[in-house]
Amino acid sequence: MMNDKDLATLLQRADEAGVRLELVGGLPLWEAVPARRHQQAVDRIRASIQFDPQMNPDGDCACLHLADIYIRFPDGSLKRPDISIFCREPDELDEAITLIPEAVIEVVSPGYEAKDLEISPRFYLLQDIKDVIVFDPHTLLVLHMRKDDVTRQVSPVTLTLECGCQCVV
Repeated sequence: MMNDKDLATLLQRADEAGVRLELVGGLPLWEAVPARRHQQAVDRIRASIQFDPQMNPDGDCACLHLADIYIRFPDGSLKRPDISIFCREPDELDEAITLIPEAVIEVVSPGYEAKDLEISPRFYLLQDIKDVIVFDPHTLLVLHMRKDDVTRQVSPVTLTLECGCQCVV
């Protein structure tokens, strides 16, 4: 097992090389830095995220969204969701966040469909993330997954998350 200092060095070197590196259950997953279409989709979705008091009148979710930030899960896995949505500010400023997001959104990158459509959603759901959304900007397919439900829709679609946040994918 790699110590934290060696892991931080490895992750920094991957970033410098233009590679996104994740560790899921000890399995390294890498992806080239996303292209323009991918980044534009992330930016458009993030701009639409807001709290919907009609869907959760007693809620107090901040609908804080962060892009491409490392999250350290209880099993030691490190993931970088395209968009992570939190109801409160994570404590960490300079290292991987340990607060589990309420929702994650992944945008499919060509060549990395298995990671984006199969590995990541299953992992996130096992980590008790309430809403997992996968968007393919090439086909406009939107998959919205919850623990016991999966819906398939076509973008653009407005989705309401269990925490009371809303977004347009």
